[in-house]
Amino acid sequence: MKQPYQINIRVYYEDTDVGGVVYYANYLRYIERARSDWLRDAGFELDLIQRDEGAVFVVRRVEADYVQPATLGNWLTVTAEPVDVGASRMLIRQRITRDGELLFSAIVTVAYIAADLSGPLRMPKAMRELLKLQVCPPDAAIAPARTPSE
Repeated sequence: MKQPYQINIRVYYEDTDVGGVVYYANYLRYIERARSDWLRDAGFELDLIQRDEGAVFVVRRVEADYVQPATLGNWLTVTAEPVDVGASRMLIRQRITRDGELLFSAIVTVAYIAADLSGPLRMPKAMRELLKLQVCPPDAAIAPARTPSE
């Protein structure tokens, strides 16, 4: 079974509010880092895609759940799990945990668009096929299956 890509991040003072709690927007920064590192480790340098393909990946939608607060000094594990790859978009499930405890989860829709922002582009076939190899299986904890009675 495919395992999620993960990075570790320490919470610094600059990430927190006066109470030592991570400011809510910083969770989006953390998941951006994990997505960027995942793509780089999968062989896709974002700056080269922009230069050579005239395209960029942009966030189209984020559906986020803030479950527990992260605080100053915590070590966090941030994951990126592609769950669907289409012609010009990807769905990526992301989580932030502390010692295995879920703090934050999100489903991020990323679009592949022209670098001049003129509209969506189809990903090159080779890119799409390599990204499809990274797809992780669905997770019932994030997207619960419906029972027949629902």
